[in-house]
Amino acid sequence: MNLNLTEKIIIVTGGAKGIGLGICKVLAAEGAIPVIVGRAEADNQIAVKEIEAEGGKALTVVAELTNPEACKNAVNQVIEMCGRIDGLINNAGVNDGVGLESGDYEKFVASIHKNLVHYYLMAQHALPELKKTKGAIVNIGSKTADTGQGNTSAYAASNGGRNALTREWAVELLKYGIRVNSVIVAECYTPLYETWINTLENPEQKLKEITAKIPLENRMTTAEEIANMVVFLLSDKSSHTTGQLIYVDGGYTHLDRSL
Repeated sequence: MNLNLTEKIIIVTGGAKGIGLGICKVLAAEGAIPVIVGRAEADNQIAVKEIEAEGGKALTVVAELTNPEACKNAVNQVIEMCGRIDGLINNAGVNDGVGLESGDYEKFVASIHKNLVHYYLMAQHALPELKKTKGAIVNIGSKTADTGQGNTSAYAASNGGRNALTREWAVELLKYGIRVNSVIVAECYTPLYETWINTLENPEQKLKEITAKIPLENRMTTAEEIANMVVFLLSDKSSHTTGQLIYVDGGYTHLDRSL
């Protein structure tokens, strides 16, 4: 299917690794030009080289997204480089384990900045250009907002906020023809996920226990499967879809556990 994304300029926060990199690779394969926005220049450049080695194009902007001014500067750099913005994918964030018992005010607020505030700021600063192009926004979310997880209050709250902002923006931006949707992730094996699982006492056994509870095929979702849905939602092939929270999770969040 031709998604009509050739030469479209798409900002992808946290696009250098994991799900973000998967999204960038699918975008590039569709002819779009993902602009990776992330804090680590070396990681950003490695991702660009991977995409170019596969025949695609990509650009990069270095930005620490927990810094509000850096969010504004990142968007301005994209406009200076490319002259337009056709889409925004808010993806950057980390499940950082700031819980009710294990956290404190400073850690909680820092995690909200790390996982939610930059979603708002990137959308706010990109909005004038998205109005011109009738671009789309896709927010990446986590099932923790639905299911809870334990010891991750700030991340769960951030994802509840992401879901609410998706619906709120979909309403606010209707008049501009800008669609806003979310893709919700459950169990997707990424470098961050691997780091987390390896902190557990018996990581291999725990991974088996988790995958056994994923109804469809008893396996983890891949970054490419997440990316395929994200890129479809970004394209005009999903032209009448907005305000939706779409779960790409093998049925993990909603299907009966007795399965």
